[in-house]
Amino acid sequence: QVRLTESGGGLVQVGGSLRLSCAASGSIRRTNVMGWYRQAPGDQRELVATINTGGLTKYADSVKGRFIISNDNAKNTVLLQMNSLKPEDTALYSCYYGSDLGSKYWGQGTQVTVSS
Repeated sequence: QVRLTESGGGLVQVGGSLRLSCAASGSIRRTNVMGWYRQAPGDQRELVATINTGGLTKYADSVKGRFIISNDNAKNTVLLQMNSLKPEDTALYSCYYGSDLGSKYWGQGTQVTVSS
């Protein structure tokens, strides 16, 4: 079992920045992927960004050049720096953990609201 503890999020104006943090605890595999998904009301959950323990990153096209994901493997944490935020970034952001054995976990989510 893996527990994900998220922090960050909140209300910010257009063009502002926020940072999300997620710490994983429990049965953590040495090889894994962590990252963030988001879901706006009425929409499907979508990938925002992920990073694996080797440092390989993946971003949604809509956030490339604005968001930066990083990790600390020793602390089992992942950070998402979100810059130049837009109203369409408003959503519930959930931390994700996926192991090399196929297990997947999501956090409860933290709300990000970008006001225009």
